[in-house]
Amino acid sequence: MTAGGWCARSWARRTGPVTAGVLLGIYIARFVGSHPLAKGIGAWPAVLTVAAVSGASAWILADRETAAAT
Repeated sequence: MTAGGWCARSWARRTGPVTAGVLLGIYIARFVGSHPLAKGIGAWPAVLTVAAVSGASAWILADRETAAAT
């Protein structure tokens, strides 16, 4: 959860508190949701799915504009 706090602080500086809150909510929901998902599809597929959803959300909401500027 420390990583989530660090990311939320970084997102808040770049995109504002609302986007940071949304991304933190996605991060927490995916973390919690990965456990029941693992029972259905297995541990590693659940980890990869959750990481992909969280990463894609962060890129779309916070990082896409930064990547386009470089």
